[in-house]
Amino acid sequence: MAVEGVESRIVLTLECADQLGIVHAVTGFLAEHGCNITDSQQFNDARAERFYLRIEATHPATVTVDQLRTGFDSLAGQLGMTWRLDDAAEPTRTIVMVSKTTHCLNELLEQWHDGQLNIDIVAIVGNHDDLRPIAEQQGIPFHLIPVTPETKPAAEATLLGLIDELDAELIVMARYMQILSDDLCARLPQRVINIHHSFLPGFKGARPYHQAWDRGVKFVGASAHYATADLDEGPIIEQEVFRVDHRATPEDLVVAGRQAERAALARAVAWHAERRIIVTGRRTVVFS
Repeated sequence: MAVEGVESRIVLTLECADQLGIVHAVTGFLAEHGCNITDSQQFNDARAERFYLRIEATHPATVTVDQLRTGFDSLAGQLGMTWRLDDAAEPTRTIVMVSKTTHCLNELLEQWHDGQLNIDIVAIVGNHDDLRPIAEQQGIPFHLIPVTPETKPAAEATLLGLIDELDAELIVMARYMQILSDDLCARLPQRVINIHHSFLPGFKGARPYHQAWDRGVKFVGASAHYATADLDEGPIIEQEVFRVDHRATPEDLVVAGRQAERAALARAVAWHAERRIIVTGRRTVVFS
């Protein structure tokens, strides 16, 4: 919320067909409304003939974010843009989903407390009760939603109700060991971020790091992506990798894998909250 006499920041992201005059039109609109551009990044995809733009700008207290949105909507319609304009200071209301492992949750909590993530963790949801003590220690509401094949539809209905109740924009699967249904993914497009070890789909099932060790892998990594109906194949946001060699034990691979998962997931969450990601088909454009 803008404070009288103080300039506030906005983030504008957009995608449209590549054409003449886009930057001129957008920057002209912002100037007309008293906005000062502080950062601008663009990408012209020559192969797809698409244009992507991210702008950070300050705006005077006399102009609200809603007024900017209303005014920009007309320009966006003329140029066929898909766009969004956000208050940069507004934290993204986030639900973190967990099962039994702590490393990804702890990383998010640490970076959140350190001010590195522009999010507000409004709830932690678990399909097991194991991590409730962490939530309670942090003063974050914990919601137990058990899931079995028979109760999955009811469990997902409960989750959707909680998302609506808490007005949560982002759901982070911090090693939440349940597969979301196609229907749930369809109802939350580009709002669910998942993390998995990058051995998938090479090593599926139980003990993937032991399978990887048995095959003598030389890299351990993780991929953070948006969840879609295609299991672990949604648009990739970020990846992390560590080199290993013949001296590494299966337990060493597990440790390296968890480090990769922590890093990749936290960066993906940060970039989502900072509006640095534009999804285009099965790919993403991620502005640094």
